[in-house]
Amino acid sequence: MKDGERGDQMEKARVFLQLSQEESESVLTFTLHPHRPRVQRSFFDDFASRGLLVDQIEPGFISCSFIVTPRLIDRNGNYANVAIAALIDMVSGAAIPVVGGAVNVSVDMSISFLFTAKVNDEIEISARGLGEKGRYFGTYTLVRNKATQEIIAEARHSLFDTRPSKM
Repeated sequence: MKDGERGDQMEKARVFLQLSQEESESVLTFTLHPHRPRVQRSFFDDFASRGLLVDQIEPGFISCSFIVTPRLIDRNGNYANVAIAALIDMVSGAAIPVVGGAVNVSVDMSISFLFTAKVNDEIEISARGLGEKGRYFGTYTLVRNKATQEIIAEARHSLFDTRPSKM
């Protein structure tokens, strides 16, 4: 790629990402209070999971449903991949059958995005614990459109229990 072409692409990206006057003013009026870890959910977690309903829960398994809202769509009108990833992170952690309120930290997450969802689509997300080795856990999570049964995403997620071990 020539320097001139690279400069043109950078300028296109800058213009694309530039906020309008209304968007800039909106950002200035936004108030975000500090997050208190382990005391409350983060703004982003709440933003991504508000409206999530638990349909079934068993040791090592959880199934939930969720209606995609306008706050979670990308510029193309699809359910944003980052919102899907956040939901997978939360729900898969709930599938781990640990007693005592474990504080799990994501170690690795591999997500395959297969189809998209639109506003007002109802999705179902189910997660199953795959196993554990000490304080390390693995889960498998499936996100699908409830009406069409199309798989939106599937994920393997590894988490670590941060509580001190009892030795």
